[in-house]
Amino acid sequence: MAPLHSSPDQIESGRHPGLIQVRLSAGAKRFVLEPALSWRPQSSHPHDSIVVNPDQTYQEILGFGAALTDAACYLVNQLDPCSRRQFLGELFDPGGRSFNACRICMGASDYATELYSYVDGPPDPELHRFSIDRDRRYILPILKDLRELNPDLFLLASPWSPPGWMKAGGSMLGGSMQGKHLAAYAGYFLKFLEAYAAAGVPINAVTVQNEVDTDQDGLMPACFWSQTHEMRFVSEHLGPRFREGNLRTKIWILDHNYDLWGRALDELGEPKVNRYVDGVAWHGYGGKPCSMTLVHDAHPDKHMYWTEGGPLDVHDPHYQTDWTYWSGRFSEILCNWARCIMAWNLALDENGKPNIGPFACGGLVTINSQTRQIMRSGQYWALVHYSSAIRRGARRIESHGTLEGVSHAAFLNPDGSCAMVLTNAGPARTVSVQMSGREVQVGLPGDSVVTLTWNY
Repeated sequence: MAPLHSSPDQIESGRHPGLIQVRLSAGAKRFVLEPALSWRPQSSHPHDSIVVNPDQTYQEILGFGAALTDAACYLVNQLDPCSRRQFLGELFDPGGRSFNACRICMGASDYATELYSYVDGPPDPELHRFSIDRDRRYILPILKDLRELNPDLFLLASPWSPPGWMKAGGSMLGGSMQGKHLAAYAGYFLKFLEAYAAAGVPINAVTVQNEVDTDQDGLMPACFWSQTHEMRFVSEHLGPRFREGNLRTKIWILDHNYDLWGRALDELGEPKVNRYVDGVAWHGYGGKPCSMTLVHDAHPDKHMYWTEGGPLDVHDPHYQTDWTYWSGRFSEILCNWARCIMAWNLALDENGKPNIGPFACGGLVTINSQTRQIMRSGQYWALVHYSSAIRRGARRIESHGTLEGVSHAAFLNPDGSCAMVLTNAGPARTVSVQMSGREVQVGLPGDSVVTLTWNY
C-alpha cells in the first residue's frame, strides 16, 4: 500500500479521481486511514480475487445504529454536557460515524433502571392514565438531541411487555398476551406514537413485540405472543387503526430469531396480515441469516431488518477486539437482504448495567459507572466500518469470490460512490478486487477489517 501523491483532504473525501480510500482495523489500529490505493487495468484472473458487479443490485440500505434503551440513555445522560455532546456527535453526526437507524423501547426492557409501562396499576382499558412522563427524564431529551444531530435518524420502537393488566398473570415479567385486550393495546400504540410525536420525536416503525416466542421464564419484561394473536392484532386492530389515522409508521412483525422463519412465512402468507406489514425484524441469537433470504424470496415485496444482536458477556476478554467476528456477521446479514444493522444496547456500564433482567450483556460501548471513561467494543469498530461508508439509499451490489476466512460485501451509494468491506479472520494475505475491467491489490492484515471507498 504505497502512498500516492494526493492531498489528505482529497483522499479523505473520496473526491480524487481514480483513488481508493482505505480504512483499517487490525492490531493496535482502529478504523485508521491508510495510504490510498489506485486502480489499474485488469491483467489476469488471480485465484485470490473478488469480482464486484455494480450492475447487479439488491436491497436498498436503511442504515446502521444501536438500541437507545433506558439503560443506554441513563448512562449517556450521566456524562457531563461537553462529553455527552462529543460522544453523541462522534456517533450520530453525518460527518462522523453516521449512525442513522436506532431502536427504542416502549416501556421497560430488561436493560432499564426500573420496571414500568405507560399505564401501570389496575386495568384501564380506556387508557385514561396513559403517560410518557417517565421517558421525559432523559430518554426523550437524548432522542431530541440526536434528531438535531441527524434529522434523518430512523427510529424503531419495540415493546418488551404490554402493561401487566393486559396479560395472563397480571405482570410485565413473563406471561402471555390476552386476546381480550388486543383492541386496547392498539390504542396504547397510537397514544405512544402521538405522545412521542408531540414531544418532537416521531417514530418511523414499530414491532408488535420484542421476541414474540418467549416469556423469558418470567425473569424480565417479556411477553409470549401466539402466532394467532400476532396475526389478529395486526390484521384486525393495529393495521386498521394505522390506516384510519393515516399514519406513516411502518409495522414489522416477529422481532425474533432466524429460526422462526416459518412463522414469518405463515404470517405474511395471510393477505389480511400482509397488507399492513412492511417487513420482518430479525435477531441473531438462533438460526442462520439465510432464513432472511428464504422469507425474502417468498415475499420479495417485504423488507428484512436486523434489529438486535450484541456482546453476550460484558466480561468477555475479546470484548474490545472481536471486530472480525462482528464484521463477518454483518456482511453475512447484509448479503441476506437485511436493510439495516441495529446493534443491542448503545451503552452499558462495566458490569452490563443498568439491568433488571437475568442477562449480562455488554454494550456497543462501555461507560464506566465511576470514571465515565468510554471503552469501545470490537462490535463498535466493526459497525463503523459500515456506517461511515454506506449511505442511506445505497444499494448492495454483487461481489463474488470464495476465499477462506474472508467475508465481503459491496455497495453503490446514491452519490455514485462505491464502498466495500473486507473482513479477514485468518492470517495476512493479499486479495485482488476487480470491477469493470480494473483491478487493485489489497493487503489484508491478519484479523482485520478493511473498508474501501471510491468513485464509480
